[in-house]
Amino acid sequence: MIFADRHEAGEQLAKALVEHAGTECVVLAIPRGGVIVAEVVARALGAPLDVVIPRKIGAPGNPELGIGAVAPGIRVLDPRMVAALGVSSEYLDREIAAQEREIERRQHVYRAGRPAAPIRGRVAIVVDDGVATGGTAVAALRWARAQGAARVVLAVPVAPAAALDRLRGECDELVVLVTPEPFFAVGEWYRRFDQTRDDEVIEALARVAADGA
Repeated sequence: MIFADRHEAGEQLAKALVEHAGTECVVLAIPRGGVIVAEVVARALGAPLDVVIPRKIGAPGNPELGIGAVAPGIRVLDPRMVAALGVSSEYLDREIAAQEREIERRQHVYRAGRPAAPIRGRVAIVVDDGVATGGTAVAALRWARAQGAARVVLAVPVAPAAALDRLRGECDELVVLVTPEPFFAVGEWYRRFDQTRDDEVIEALARVAADGA
């Protein structure tokens, strides 16, 4: 299955999540691209939409190589990668602090003064446009659980088969539409996979808030 764009992926994902329509759930989007998918899902389910913002911790000298991820109050590190690369605790502390500041900045910008959606006691459905390694998704899921969610669901259009066991261990329900093997990149499973801008994220969140989902 190849998705035309994130909007179509959201439509397909919403069909797979139909059992949650009209229930006490909240959709938590991982920005940026995940917000476009999640807006469609939230509208279909009649659920509020908010963001959960995990950030990758990059390796020294190679920020694209993830050695872990953070979300507010959550740290997920790959001890094998940290040890293999000889990453110092000073580097980790500095990089984690920088990413936590960026998370705080994005929360402020994206919510535009709106309060965070209530999560405690609800089903939290974490949505992204796809999973590559799963590091940021794990941080997002752990954050949702730490907020007191009754159940935590991860819903993504595409994820590598190799990541499924790890993801299942972090959530109560896993919804993945396509699990290709071999897997190279999320964008290969979309005909259109433009980079999502901050203003698109802000507008999507504002639209759902204004419409009451």
